[in-house]
Amino acid sequence: MSLTPEELKDLKLKANRIRKDIIEMVTEAGSGHTGGPLGMADILTALYFKVLNLDPKNPDLPERDRLILSNGHICPVLYATMARAGFFPVEELMTLRKLGSRLQGHPHRTALPGLETTSGPLGSGLSQASGMAYIAQKENLPFRVYCLTSDGEHDEGNTWEAAMFAGKYKLHKLIAVMDRNNIQIDGYTEEIMPMGDIKGKYESFGWNVIEIDGHNIEQFLDAISQAQATYEKPTMIIAHTIPGKGVSFMENRFEWHGVPPDIQDVDGAPRKGEQAKAALMELNKIEEEIKNG
Repeated sequence: MSLTPEELKDLKLKANRIRKDIIEMVTEAGSGHTGGPLGMADILTALYFKVLNLDPKNPDLPERDRLILSNGHICPVLYATMARAGFFPVEELMTLRKLGSRLQGHPHRTALPGLETTSGPLGSGLSQASGMAYIAQKENLPFRVYCLTSDGEHDEGNTWEAAMFAGKYKLHKLIAVMDRNNIQIDGYTEEIMPMGDIKGKYESFGWNVIEIDGHNIEQFLDAISQAQATYEKPTMIIAHTIPGKGVSFMENRFEWHGVPPDIQDVDGAPRKGEQAKAALMELNKIEEEIKNG
């Protein structure tokens, strides 16, 4: 998928706006995940504004693509992207995690148009997506299934059952994206449960595997094009991302996995009460750099 310079700039600005939304949402909620959502903003932006066959005015179209968020805790980035894409009012983002809100701390399928699954318990999404892709291929249905998954949830055996299933049945309508950010709630992934040769493992199960910089939108779109052109195999795109991307004191820090700004002091960060303001100042600066770049 080729982009003009103006199209690329527009996507980068959208991703940065979504990062600001995330900071504002989790700060208002006083709870929620920060690191992972910031890290996946570029990929969600590219999916919703360039890749997915979706209509926010008719979210239940039978021929729509299916997006499965397996790592449901990063839903602030999904909600912000969906709102910016027109699925619901942007103002509703500030209700995140509040009593009665449609924007719960993990996605609830029937609460919001455009959600395909309820997610929360890690490790289930790839199995759900594989089942959908299996039916799509068996019945020659027109849609593709995209599954967002985390590296940490590969600690779960269910994920590997899905990898074997998808490889066996050559589910080329399945395109998975792993957020390879190297953190989970208790620390760094390679300290909690080393993943080893993750590319080789998926290839051994019969997958097409592509590794990219998860913040390079053009690389991601090229990988999607390759995946869409691959038959007889599902594709796993391993997207190397920076958790906390765009906020210097959050980047690559597992301490920000499940913590919003301004609820506690964190080593190396502004003091509690100043963190959200500092984060937004950095993102505003990035916005100006994109506009002038």
